[in-house]
Amino acid sequence: MPAFEFVKSSYSSGNGECVEVATNLVGTVAVRDSKVLDGPVVQFAASAWGELVRQITGR
Repeated sequence: MPAFEFVKSSYSSGNGECVEVATNLVGTVAVRDSKVLDGPVVQFAASAWGELVRQITGR
């Protein structure tokens, strides 16, 4: 399986309290804590991630 390519949000303030998101694998979105690079990764189906974002942002 190819590796996730995690990216920090452009909204990150640089204080280390961030999550990183990987969208480089088709159909999958992965999220991890930027402070624990070898820690757990939460994976979502792309459609579920989209719905989560819609629910949070109201868009």
